[in-house]
Amino acid sequence: MSNLPTDPMILLSYVNTKLRDEYANLETMCDDMELNISEIMDKLATIDYHYNEKLNRFA
Repeated sequence: MSNLPTDPMILLSYVNTKLRDEYANLETMCDDMELNISEIMDKLATIDYHYNEKLNRFA
């Protein structure tokens, strides 16, 4: 996952902050940052957080 935090809780905070401040949705963020969307979703699912498109955040 490139230079993203490896700890799921820190990753959650990082991704949600990026989504809140810079990106309209997860797909746009991943495209722009050249990230694998599945890896992020799988990693955050390990701590029972899932992307909510309506809220544009993991909850």
